[in-house]
Amino acid sequence: MSALAAADDVKVNIREWDVPTPNSRPHDPEVAPDGALWYTGQLANKLGRLDPKTGSIKELPLKTPDSGPHGLAADKQGSIWFTANFKAYIGKLDPRTGEVTEYPMPDPRARDPHSLAFDHDGMIFFTTQDSNFVGRLDPKTGKITLKEVPTPHALPYGIITGPDSAAYFCEFGSNKIGRIDPKTLDIKEYVLPDASARPRRLTNNPDHFIYYSDFARGYLGRLDPQSGKVEEWASPGGPGSHPYGIASTPDGMVW
Repeated sequence: MSALAAADDVKVNIREWDVPTPNSRPHDPEVAPDGALWYTGQLANKLGRLDPKTGSIKELPLKTPDSGPHGLAADKQGSIWFTANFKAYIGKLDPRTGEVTEYPMPDPRARDPHSLAFDHDGMIFFTTQDSNFVGRLDPKTGKITLKEVPTPHALPYGIITGPDSAAYFCEFGSNKIGRIDPKTLDIKEYVLPDASARPRRLTNNPDHFIYYSDFARGYLGRLDPQSGKVEEWASPGGPGSHPYGIASTPDGMVW
């Protein structure tokens, strides 16, 4: 963890942009293949595109009112995929035309798609938070397959594709991290050492470990997906710091 120990020496410049729609609750920014940064305006029912070079922001409205866009990911062709957290579908936006294609959940119990991630084969894996499902969407066919999480009220939340090409997700309602087999959708659960842990978001790292934020306890954790070993470090901000979003950079630093 020498890289983390050296974080005190890092000098950071922060630049801010005001989004055009006030109180839109911008969520889950991601850089697309063209270098633009996209985000979901959850309460504005819009997706936004920021050009980092010029600072200009363009917002595109969704066709279904009150969709509540939340998670977002860009595919290799530049299309923007998002979860409609309030309307039970996953959407695909064509940035060139503004056209949105909707893929509704096949089970009415899956009410609230939350976060999503592409795997290495171009499949989309996603979580539904209160509904307690995870799922897979094939962008080529539009077929959605759902799988109920074994732990009741697990609140599946953040999701990534791990170093072994499986999907990993946080169980924000429990002290577990789940692994989804990309072919069978079988779920394996890693139990975190502290029963009060509540992992919220995940990130890959060049060291091939998975790092997560423990929102409830104010910790950063590291999971070895091969052995299941977990290590934890307390946030300098203390138990009430509520670490949430998390990301790794190519140099191995965790932010």
